[in-house]
Amino acid sequence: MRIRTSTSEELPVLQDIERAAGLCFRDIGMDEVADDEPLSLEELSRYQRAGRAWVAVDDADRAMAYLITDPVDGNIHIEQISVHPDSARRGVGRALIDHIATRAAGDGVPALTLTTFLDVAWNAPYYAARCGFRTLTEAELTPGLREIRLSEAGHGLDRWPRVCMRRDVG
Repeated sequence: MRIRTSTSEELPVLQDIERAAGLCFRDIGMDEVADDEPLSLEELSRYQRAGRAWVAVDDADRAMAYLITDPVDGNIHIEQISVHPDSARRGVGRALIDHIATRAAGDGVPALTLTTFLDVAWNAPYYAARCGFRTLTEAELTPGLREIRLSEAGHGLDRWPRVCMRRDVG
């Protein structure tokens, strides 16, 4: 496995990865999440052009997972991370997160943040146990994280408990 920035040609593959990764939500009764469409090619292209879209690729240079980020309140916010089910449970997602953490530390960025489902095993429990994230209290939320949570609520994601998490990288 190797991690590199994504190319514009593989953006449709990123959509396919997200669709495939989302199907596991159907198994736990979260059909709306499973059916949610990935970001548009235009949106993904903005991340790719800004240098904020990374892929984990196999030996044949085929993308098997991706991660996109936004700058939020002086930190790097993981907007989306998706691993194709065929590559799941191999540390691919964790490797992507570690890659971004190393880049953040090198750039003097203090932390990574993300929002995720509290009670989904491969979400908050995974990020806490395997990736070094901790759940933020309401008082610890920055203005940008509050905006993200409001946007998520507007898209109906608050139907299931969600949390903001942080991993210090300095």
